[in-house]
Amino acid sequence: MGRHDDVPSPIEADEHGRQEKYDTTAPSAAGHVDLAEGHQLQRGLKSRHIQFLALGGAIGTGLFIGSGQILALVGPAPLFMAYLSMMLVVWVIMNDLAEMTTYLPMKGISIPYFVSRFVDDSLAFAAGWNYWYAYAILVAAEATAGYIIIEYWITSVNVAVWIAIQLIVILFLNIVAVSFFGEAEFWFASVKLITIIGLIILGFVICLGGQPTHERLGFRYWYDPGAFVPYLAEGSTGRFLGYWTAFVRAGFAFITSPELIALSAGETVAPRRNIPKAARRFVWRLAIFYGLGSLVIGIITPSNDGRLLSGKSNASASPFVIGIQNAGIPVLNHIINAAVLTSAWSAGNAFCYSGSRVLYSMALSGQAPRVFARTTKRGVPWAAVLATLAVGLLAFLNVSNSGAAVFSWFVNISTISGFIAWIVVLITYLRFRKAMIHNNMLEVLSYRGPLQPYATWFMLGLLIILTLTNGFQVFFPGQWSVSSFLAAYITLPIFLALYVGHKIVKRTPFARKIEDIDVITGKKEMDELEALDEAPVPKNFAQKMWFWIA
Repeated sequence: MGRHDDVPSPIEADEHGRQEKYDTTAPSAAGHVDLAEGHQLQRGLKSRHIQFLALGGAIGTGLFIGSGQILALVGPAPLFMAYLSMMLVVWVIMNDLAEMTTYLPMKGISIPYFVSRFVDDSLAFAAGWNYWYAYAILVAAEATAGYIIIEYWITSVNVAVWIAIQLIVILFLNIVAVSFFGEAEFWFASVKLITIIGLIILGFVICLGGQPTHERLGFRYWYDPGAFVPYLAEGSTGRFLGYWTAFVRAGFAFITSPELIALSAGETVAPRRNIPKAARRFVWRLAIFYGLGSLVIGIITPSNDGRLLSGKSNASASPFVIGIQNAGIPVLNHIINAAVLTSAWSAGNAFCYSGSRVLYSMALSGQAPRVFARTTKRGVPWAAVLATLAVGLLAFLNVSNSGAAVFSWFVNISTISGFIAWIVVLITYLRFRKAMIHNNMLEVLSYRGPLQPYATWFMLGLLIILTLTNGFQVFFPGQWSVSSFLAAYITLPIFLALYVGHKIVKRTPFARKIEDIDVITGKKEMDELEALDEAPVPKNFAQKMWFWIA
């Protein structure tokens, strides 16, 4: 039933009759999954843990800083609609990943592993490098956002100083103090979640007149200067183009966030119970944070405020900070800006960590030069960290360009990398589903996403259109810019070159045949793990509510 002959059983007898444990892997260089019980990662993450980490990773400068750029460009209505629209995309991506990882929540799984197992080694190779590339560019993006925020207080110091300090600290935390990484990220995520909840509440207080001026704002700014800022054209065409560019830019806030829950599957307690629960709640909670957050931004900050992120903006570019200043609330603007700074700093730190681990994993599986597998005595992949941080040095482009322009370049580059990664995820899911149907195993899935496979096909087409049109504005008269064009489209030829180059060198077939796709390896072990799970039974109403929330 689709099992490859060169994949050994987890336990086999040697020539002397002794039983030995083997590493059970799919026949691919794209990933390595060890099913031997003694080598499994400790399953200590509960549903609320992985939701918390994923939410912390998703809520960052995309909402705190990038939303201001969208607001200034197209107005509050497209901003609000774009985030809600992108949440539908994330919902489908999350369901697809949850379905695959719930079926095979093994140690060491990664997105490239699934791509290789269910589609093709060459696509997995390109996907792995694309993920590293996206993470590395995001380090530069967060360093840029950090410098923009710092200039809220200090403008007399050269930008290169602030960028250098941020990158040095990220280097220190990823090589010397990596043991503090998890704890630091926990507290950083806590700050971000508390901050966004507080800002949403504060926004509605300001809307209803609870600020010092007691001026009731309501939806005043939706009427003046208006809900829509026509983009590149007048009338309905300009409003649609405004929504579309906001839709594309909103992707920056969510890229790599659905993958976080999937990648934690190997360390999750009762994965077949907790991963679906975490996936469902993650999407809805993220929708609430981004939906209400983007709505609040449009309520408290006018789209024509000159301090919003643009070519002439300064460090008060966060729309939340501007709204607080306009409301006349003292001191709080500094507190919020400091919280946003920790968000950018922690995100840069997390992206460097994630990117280095992706590169390290690829080096171990032969997909990257072996030098990137070198580690310190403490097991830190220093070569991979340095390579990832080297791309982050692109943040020094701010020295000769405005922070808003450089931030926009990095947003475009990393967003398209994220879209390509999601396209690969959707293709992988469709192949996985076909293989399960071919083996008459679709009914054994413990979690099945709704509206499948139609939702996946629809989102696949939508993401392809978003990717191809993300830089449409450069083709309008008077809008051409070489830097903007490259930022919008440079990732596409890079990805294709990786894919085609690997296929030519390795001479791999276009894709694995459906009948050859392995849907068996690891299932038995995961079924046994599921059989050991006993779902907790609430003893009272308080526990019932807690289980429902967590």
